[in-house]
Amino acid sequence: MSKDILHRYLFDNADVRGEMVQLEKSYQEILSANEYPFALQQLLGQLMAATSLLTATIKFSGDISVQLQGDGPVSLAVINGTNLQALRGVARWKGELADDASLTDLMGKGVMVITLTPDEGERYQGIVSLENESLAACLEEYFSQSEQLPTRITLFADGKQAAGMLLQVLPTQTDENEDFNHLMALTETIKQEELFTLDAEEILHRLYHQEEVRLFDPVDVTFKCTCSKERSAKALATLAQNEVETILAEEGKIEMGCEYCPAVYTFDSIDIAAIFAGNFESTTQQ
Repeated sequence: MSKDILHRYLFDNADVRGEMVQLEKSYQEILSANEYPFALQQLLGQLMAATSLLTATIKFSGDISVQLQGDGPVSLAVINGTNLQALRGVARWKGELADDASLTDLMGKGVMVITLTPDEGERYQGIVSLENESLAACLEEYFSQSEQLPTRITLFADGKQAAGMLLQVLPTQTDENEDFNHLMALTETIKQEELFTLDAEEILHRLYHQEEVRLFDPVDVTFKCTCSKERSAKALATLAQNEVETILAEEGKIEMGCEYCPAVYTFDSIDIAAIFAGNFESTTQQ
């Protein structure tokens, strides 16, 4: 069974939709870029699962960014994704973090910024405060504000695997949410171990065996970093040439590591000369 997969499903007898995501390899690849404390590993896993669930609600081709900003020991945690479920992420922190630190302990006072950038059309940004004790509750508040659709989100992460479920009322002419409340109560019985170890069919059967559920084809979730030596060269080109050359003279080379993955790009004196001459790309293609 693939552990990096998203499923969508519908209830035939209720105006409610659902999503389920299970992550392992892609989650580990995000964590491999830095030695994150356990509490931050959990937060990034939950944020990754949440971003995958949000991405599955996008009806356009483009990018999504879910970013947490705060004045606590964790100043930034962000997952970037595409409508093709290609995700990457990073976090910045300082000091020691308790393993059982809550969202508030980690972020302090802060906001969650969700940015949708379609390939065509207007960019949209939604902001909610991180006033709730869990990331899931903050996301539910986002849906309440931005789409006025009752939504329940469940998120788990343990540093090795991450998973999440989303339940949402479909836009209809009625305000009756009895079906949603019933399905929400069933969904809340899911345990972390079940989401980590069981396949989608078994999970849905356990939760909703008395309901008529239509499960759609799964979608693979992948880690994909967009870094490259060319992008790093462009970043170097924004610095003062004399500063770069001073570092080069002292170190003999310049190394630039990617924040999102373990990649490290090395530039020698020939590379640096080409960068500031404006012809670096031609040298890398030879």
